[in-house]
Order: sequence, then C-alpha cells, then structure tokens
Amino acid sequence: MTTATPQPSDGIIDLRDPDVAADPHALVERVRAAGGSAPALFVDQQPARIFVDDEDVRTILSDRRFVMDPGNVPGEGVRITRADALRGLGLREDLVTYLTESLLQKDGVDHVRLRKLVSRTFTVRRVNELRPSVERISADLLAALPGHADEDGVVDLVEHFAYPLPIAVICDLVGVPEQDRPLWRDWSHRLTRFDPQRPEEMNQVFGELIEHIHGMIEQRRKEPHDDLLDALIHARDEDGDRLNGTELVTLIFTLVIAGHETTAHLIGNGTVELLRHPDQLERLRDEPGLVPAAIHEMLRHRGTAAVSQARYATEDIPLHTGTVVRGERAIAVLWGANHDPDSHPAPDRFDITRHHGRPGENHVAFGHGMHYCLGAALARQEGEVAFTQLLSSYPGLSLVEDRPPRPAFAPGALRLEELPVRLGT
Repeated sequence: MTTATPQPSDGIIDLRDPDVAADPHALVERVRAAGGSAPALFVDQQPARIFVDDEDVRTILSDRRFVMDPGNVPGEGVRITRADALRGLGLREDLVTYLTESLLQKDGVDHVRLRKLVSRTFTVRRVNELRPSVERISADLLAALPGHADEDGVVDLVEHFAYPLPIAVICDLVGVPEQDRPLWRDWSHRLTRFDPQRPEEMNQVFGELIEHIHGMIEQRRKEPHDDLLDALIHARDEDGDRLNGTELVTLIFTLVIAGHETTAHLIGNGTVELLRHPDQLERLRDEPGLVPAAIHEMLRHRGTAAVSQARYATEDIPLHTGTVVRGERAIAVLWGANHDPDSHPAPDRFDITRHHGRPGENHVAFGHGMHYCLGAALARQEGEVAFTQLLSSYPGLSLVEDRPPRPAFAPGALRLEELPVRLGT
C-alpha cells in the first residue's frame, strides 16, 4: 500500500524542519497558542496530531486505547501501516521487519512477552550491583580526559566521556565484545541522525548492523558466555514461542542503542545546564546529596527525547485539548508536559532542588505507562556517578567561550554533536 506524501501547509507543523527540531520551546509555545494541540507531519512524513498538555501527554502514553501498531486499530484500520511508512522513507524491504518487530513498537501481550525477557536485567537491585563497575569505567574515562585535550586545552566531553561511559556499561551488560564497540558507536551516531533525504545511508548502516548482529549470535552459539545475550539466544533456541529470530536481532540493537543514547545526552545536556547556571552548580558542589534530584531536573528541563513515538487511537478518544479520532495518530510532546506551568511552576527555571524529597518522578522524560523506559534506573545511576565524579575531578570545568556546544540535527530529540570544555584545575 502506498500513499502520496502529505506536504506541510499553513497551520501544519513539520517536525522534520531543522528549525523546529532545534527549538522545542518554540514548538511548545506555538502549540499552546493553538489551544494545546495542532496538526503536524511526523518524521516519517505522515500526518499526526501533536499534544503538549501534561494531562494529555500522560493519557496518550498510558491509555491502552492508544496503540503503537496501526494494525491493532479495529475496523478498516488506518490508511498507511508502519511498514508502508518505512518503505516510503526508502528502507530496503529486507530490513523493514526488523523495525516493525521492535519492543518499542509492540502492544499488549507481545510487548509484555518481550519486556519480561530482559526486565530482570534492569531491576533496581541488579542496577545497584552494577554501580562499582560504572564508577570504575567513569573514573578511568575522567582520568584520561587531559590526554584528549587539544593545543588550546579543550576537550570534547561528548566524544570522550558522555558517550563512552554508557556504551561501555550497556555493552558489558548485553555482551557486546569490547573490540566491536567503536562500530556500535558509529552505527548509533549515524542512525540517530538519520536524514530522510539520504535513505541510501540508512540502508547501508542498518544493513551492516543487522548483518553484524547475526554474526554475533552465531559466534556466541559456538562460544557461550553468561550474559544477557546468551539468555536471549537460549530463549530463542529453546522456546521459539517466547522469542522469534527477528525479534532476537531487533531486541539486541534496541537494547544497545536505546541503552546508551539517552544517557549520553543526559550527561551532555546536563553539563551544559549546570555550567550555564553557576548558582545551581555551586549549590550542587556544596550539597552532593542533591545529585539524584539534579538528575531529575536535567531530565525534565532538557531531556533527550522532545517528542514520543506515534500512537494510534483505536476509538475516538477525548483529551483535555481535543479529541483524537479512531485511526488518527497522536504525538505526545514530552518537552511540553515537562514545561507545563500547571504541573511545574516556573517551568523554564532550572532548579536542582525542584525534585528533592519528592517520591517517584513528576516528569515524563523516560515516558509513562507500559512503554516507560526499561533502562531508566540504569540511566539515572550512570548520571549520578558521572556528575559526582566529573565535578569532583574537575572543579574548574567550564564551557569554551568562542566554541559553544554544537547541537546535532535529530528530529524529535535534543542531542549534542560536540561539547567543548576546559577542565580547569
């Protein structure tokens, strides 16, 4: 099934527009001015309706009447499937299934089935057991930073700390060999910066990644280890009803890529926020016990994901700022919920004490409902370790006046391509 690609017009927000992607605050204000919801074109070039109200965002993310798979919309369904949209972006036919079978795209019992296979690895208890390893990796990376400084004494914190820390942790956890990690970093970097105008690059990168995972699985069958990868292979080989071959491959790349991208940009974005708010930085140095609360504020104020994945209404669903009709796609703007003045007084103020002493999360940076981020506890812990050690190791850390942080064009996300800093003394 194919359809003509809709084109943006007056009143329709194009989420592929680099200016929109670069300024989620302006996006949210524009939608708020329109009443809290507005028509849009999503990154797959298909129409949707976007919502910024905190109540609406939480409903879209948690109400089971909103589904990830358009095939689960009853009746005549929707006019274009997810596979059709991927083909429309130019993805090779042999690669389409790997993206439609992802844990992130599953609903109901299928989502629960896949999530159960890996959820024990990400429990709070298991994450706490990992802390000494996270601290060791972080300390080693920080000790090596001076050796990466250029002739002006400038170090790229994204390249040499924000990315290497979480990718080392998740690769250890899943079972990706150390010598392969630079490949994963490169694939992740290119996939998360996908340019819809260059589908040949997406096909090349994604094709290489899928082929590599197949090879990794076959090698592991010959030489078993005791890690998550072995457990998933066992689930596939011993009981195919729990995990099929495509799902196995998809689950591996989802865990590795999603398992480090968010954390890498939490560290990058959070560092920028602290260095741009010296009063908050000084407060954090004076009161290290505020680090967990500071992590939540970094996630709320400038979390990596600005918008959610699309969800489809299985029936007409009234929301606070409008009704989503059956078959229509709804996009929850996480940045909107996290900057909703009704939920977060003075939402544009960066305040590391905002969450101190509060149980749970009052932001949606990790999502909400069934698809709440599986690795949230691990990401928070990595952030706590990273900032505790970074600030104690380099108390004179500062931004570089004539080399500002360089953002990456990534529709729906807030990522840094480069974060030049001086380490100080």
